[in-house]
Amino acid sequence: MVTKKSWEEFRNTGLLLIINQILHAFGWALVFSYDDEELKEVYPARVKFRGFDNESITKNYIKISEYMKDNADELLKEIKE
Repeated sequence: MVTKKSWEEFRNTGLLLIINQILHAFGWALVFSYDDEELKEVYPARVKFRGFDNESITKNYIKISEYMKDNADELLKEIKE
């Protein structure tokens, strides 16, 4: 089963930071490009920077923890089916 989700929903889980932390080790990142508040595109890019500041990490770890808390029952049910 596949349920299509938006890039914004993915970003709001905090998982983008985790994925980009992994990609940074290889000099890559997923980039979200905005015009004002509107998401215009998402694309992979080569990057020179590595890692994130502590505030961004903490903020996204909170998002991930909230996602896990809110979705734990469904995730467990899915894996057992």
